[in-house]
Order: sequence, then structure tokens, then C-alpha cells
Amino acid sequence: MKDFDGWNTLKKNIDKQEKIIFCNTREIWWCSIGMNIGTELYGKNELFERPVLVLKVFNKETIKVVPLTTKEKDGNYYASVTLRDTTSYAVFTHVRTISTKRLSRKVGRISKDQFKEIIQKYKDSL
Repeated sequence: MKDFDGWNTLKKNIDKQEKIIFCNTREIWWCSIGMNIGTELYGKNELFERPVLVLKVFNKETIKVVPLTTKEKDGNYYASVTLRDTTSYAVFTHVRTISTKRLSRKVGRISKDQFKEIIQKYKDSL
């Protein structure tokens, strides 16, 4: 059973935070993405987290991210992302704009070449 009440409580606490997290494009972060509906990707553990790749930084508070999954995906709406010998898959159907308050810890940063390929595949998926 999905814990919507637990997510709602955590979301309220995240919103109250005054921390500012600085991030850059190409970075992968753990993100409190939340508890979502149906087949939408959602977070795991007590922080409702999932890794995301930062696609665009609009300002210090707002970014565009693509959620990552370790389940192998193939097709027009996915791209593989490799960081430190670990392969994940970007899920373009779930790209979203979020507050940087949702970010918890940085995993690392992918190469410019890999990012360029991912952006091109994202554009092709639109």
C-alpha cells in the first residue's frame, strides 16, 4: 500500500526548509520525488527518494530533472546513464520541474559527451 500520508507529512517539512542547494546540469542527485499515482515513478525509503539527473538549472530554487531507474529500459523514451560503472536509465516520460529543496545528496556528474547524447535523445522523444 502506498504511504500517501507519510509523503504528505515529509513534503510539508521539506517545504518549510530554508536551505538552498546549489546544483549544476549533468549532476545526479538523490531527490525526494514523492509518492505518486498509478504507474508514475515514485521515491523509495523514508525520504521517498529516487536518483535524478539535472537537465536544466533555471535559478537557485528551480530545476528540470529526469528521474532514473536501475531497471533496464529500451526505446524512444529512455536513455542509459552511466556513472562510476553503474548504469541507470533516464525516463523521459517523467521529466519534471522541481524545487531544489527536494534534493538531498549529490551522487556525481556525468561527462559532457554523455549529457549531450542524453539531451539529444530527450529532444528526439518530444
